Amino acid sequence: MAVKIRLSRIGKKKAPFYRIVAVDSRKKRDGANLEILGTYDGLEGVIVNLDLAKIEDWISKGAIPTDSVKKLIHAFKKGVKPGKEVKAKIKKQAESKPVEKAETSSKEPEAKVEPDTPAETKTESPEKESPEEEAAPETKE
Repeated sequence: MAVKIRLSRIGKKKAPFYRIVAVDSRKKRDGANLEILGTYDGLEGVIVNLDLAKIEDWISKGAIPTDSVKKLIHAFKKGVKPGKEVKAKIKKQAESKPVEKAETSSKEPEAKVEPDTPAETKTESPEKESPEEEAAPETKE
């Protein structure tokens, strides 16, 4: 029997809450489990509790933790809120992107001015033609 340590969802709709469980890998995500090892609040990103002794025991018996559980265990050992490092990277990227956007946005109006200029001349040309066309039918009547 291949045992995995993985998340089992117990939260309501749009309110994810997970149990960290040891389960046979052939079972469903929320199916029968062998042992509950901890809980994780996915909405707040907080590990509510985690029994590291039980997890180490299952790993020594051959259980394989999933990637998400590995990240949670690592964050719990560090004492860091899970996902905080990822959010920090996103913030750094976001800070660098507005500078680039500001540069491109200053270039965009220049690019918009150029197409508008030929469009204005095109719109002026039909306006000049339209009075002549209007004058022509008036003279015929």
